[in-house]
Amino acid sequence: MKANLQKGKRAREEGSKRPHPFMRTQKRERKVIKFPESNDQNQDDEEGPIIDKHIDKYRLREKASQLLKTRSTLPVYQNKNEIMKYLTTNPVTILIGETGSGKSTQIPQFLLDWLVKERKHGSIAVTQPRRVAAINLATRVAQEHGCNIGDTVGYSVRFDNTTSTRTRLKYLTDGMLLRELMMNRELKEYNVVVIDEAHERTVLTDLILGFLKSLINGPRPDLKIVVMSATLQAEKFSQFFDDAPILFVEGRKFDVTQYYLKAPSDDIVDSIIRCCVQINQGEEMGDILCFLPGQEEIDKAVVILNKISEIISKETKVPLMIAYPLYAALSPSQQALVFSQVKGFKRKVVFSTNIAETSVTISGVKFVVDSGLRKVKVWRHQLGLATLLTVPISQASAMQRSGRAGRESEGKSFRLYRENDYKQLPLETEPEIARSDVTSPVLMLKRYGIQDIVNWTWFENPGRDALIMGLQELYQLGALNDSGRITNRGEQMALLPIQPHMSSVLIKASESGCLSAVIDIVSCLSVENLLLNPQPEERDEVNERRFTLCNAGKKYGDLVMMKELFDIYFYDLEKSSTSATERHDWCKELCVSYRGFKNVLKVREQLMMYCKRLFSKNDPNIGYDLNESSRKIGEDCDELAAILKCFLTGFTKNTAIGMPDRSYRTVSTGETISVHPSSMLFLNKNCPGIMYTEYVFTTKGYARNVSRIELSWLQEVVTNGTAVAKQKVSG
Repeated sequence: MKANLQKGKRAREEGSKRPHPFMRTQKRERKVIKFPESNDQNQDDEEGPIIDKHIDKYRLREKASQLLKTRSTLPVYQNKNEIMKYLTTNPVTILIGETGSGKSTQIPQFLLDWLVKERKHGSIAVTQPRRVAAINLATRVAQEHGCNIGDTVGYSVRFDNTTSTRTRLKYLTDGMLLRELMMNRELKEYNVVVIDEAHERTVLTDLILGFLKSLINGPRPDLKIVVMSATLQAEKFSQFFDDAPILFVEGRKFDVTQYYLKAPSDDIVDSIIRCCVQINQGEEMGDILCFLPGQEEIDKAVVILNKISEIISKETKVPLMIAYPLYAALSPSQQALVFSQVKGFKRKVVFSTNIAETSVTISGVKFVVDSGLRKVKVWRHQLGLATLLTVPISQASAMQRSGRAGRESEGKSFRLYRENDYKQLPLETEPEIARSDVTSPVLMLKRYGIQDIVNWTWFENPGRDALIMGLQELYQLGALNDSGRITNRGEQMALLPIQPHMSSVLIKASESGCLSAVIDIVSCLSVENLLLNPQPEERDEVNERRFTLCNAGKKYGDLVMMKELFDIYFYDLEKSSTSATERHDWCKELCVSYRGFKNVLKVREQLMMYCKRLFSKNDPNIGYDLNESSRKIGEDCDELAAILKCFLTGFTKNTAIGMPDRSYRTVSTGETISVHPSSMLFLNKNCPGIMYTEYVFTTKGYARNVSRIELSWLQEVVTNGTAVAKQKVSG
């Protein structure tokens, strides 16, 4: 590996070539304030370790006093008065804060102090694209503010809410703020909304920006908005908010030396492991942060490195490498492990998705290893399918990743691609809305009362074709009537915390008397990477174990198999006296995520709560059924058919018909599609038709989460759907 790495340019030199975002417009000159750097090397501006939620007041004050010394060295803190002058006198302020500036923790606290001083009664919302960042930032800020988490400072993320009536500063994911918008259209609870990490440009962030602009130009002119970003996209945000002033705060960063490969890598996991071993043998002490595209690659790398590190350490007398994973599906307690320090002659190696680019900061990192890849879902409007792809990152992302090595001291970045490849990368990451299904955002807008979807105040308009496809999809699902207005069914779909297609499935299940079983399956589908891909040498054994356990799944496919596996885990293991170790071993044998099943139970509990609220109005027995009839699935053909028909109502387009040559052709476009090798139906060549919830393209198109369907079911669902469409009335 060492021979293939060549020294490149320094990260600081790259940064100097970025175009300056502050320029004159026709309206007026931008207000640009450039603050000096701080020389402090010890403060982490974004996170701290997870702490106990209840600590006595004396210890809280003592901790806050200690942290104040380091807070005062941050560039943002040192320029508090000038920053606050703009935040308090302008309805919208764009703040570009470089990594290390302290924007994510200090700005919300400045605003909180201002509210208290001015005796204003509202609160502050700070959005984050990821739950990991929301939890860790709230915990850190509570420490700095001298309160228990959940008192003055709290957080609200999916499955976890620590806020109380005393909370005045709330960190929350953008999805949670959108749900609040659906319930309280004017956000009367808040005086200030802070959109952090706005440069990530998620679909939800773009939607929130549009809603906020509507609010300040309408019923909430008093609402103050702060848009914070870590990269130079200020001009676009400013123009959207009618030439809002821009503040630029320099952060603390040290030189990062870049290294590139001379030849491209074939196996990225193998290359990243070899690079870590090389760093461990030839570089000074310091932790390593490795960027990989997804959970599957990360789990594989963690297993391999932990297996070989002890052997290497004993044989070569080098530090013992301790590998940790970091991705969104991990539990908070496991995510917290990456922030802890390792003691002794050891080196921490964190394998992460792009979650660690900006949202979280890991103290102690001196070396970054960058695969140059990320995983994205790309929506194909013509097919109505989401394709999961591994694609190259942008230059902006590469610079953000490299910068993580220069937070506390000079560092090194090892890019596992050639320097020429870097120069050919796109300058910026494309906004998520440009490659995503907009069906769910369109339903949110309809629920909000927006009728002219095309001309709404989009931060970035997804395009007429994408919007028309979204409207057509909602019409076919029964969410919109002939006039394009939301129906009662659409109202129910919008209130469920899942995609419209899945919401449609649950509504149909409530009408068909199989809601409990369908909730179990939807919960499994809502957790990413619940079913893991076994290693090639273990695939046959794992598949045989799954076949042995899942009799109904052998015939009907993956959705029924998920229900059978859930039943065994929940009824036979979770509810019995089996230990956590036994449950973990069972999951390992079947190559199922133990953490995933824990999350399935959380999703299931939440969906049951929503379904009781929504459907009990029409059927008072729904609550009783969910409490009493939850049970293991059998092999009753009628029951299984009813369950799969419910899924057909939401995934009619995701169907394919078996051909005489035993291939499958999609109903919507007629293209050939293959069953993924991980499916229970991979070797079953006798299905008259298949339904799938996910489409993956590698060397060819594959259907994932595949179920057997009868053609008569498909005809029945389509006929019923047509009849419902004819009977629609205004919602």
